[in-house]
Amino acid sequence: MDIIKVFGNNVRKYRNRLGLSQEAFAEKCNLHRTYISAIECYRRSISLENIQRIADALEIDTYKLFSEEDSIEL
Repeated sequence: MDIIKVFGNNVRKYRNRLGLSQEAFAEKCNLHRTYISAIECYRRSISLENIQRIADALEIDTYKLFSEEDSIEL
């Protein structure tokens, strides 16, 4: 399991389900759009604090971002 890839795929999947652009989602998380892009493109590791911000903005339990079953290749 490549946890960075699973996490990035899940962030993108749940963000798209909410119909949010990376920019709108970044604003909701209080993060920068390029940071969200880097996460979704597997180029960024992420702090626990930012993981929680992302889960809160997606309105999901944090563990779902790490679930390989929920991850899809995009």
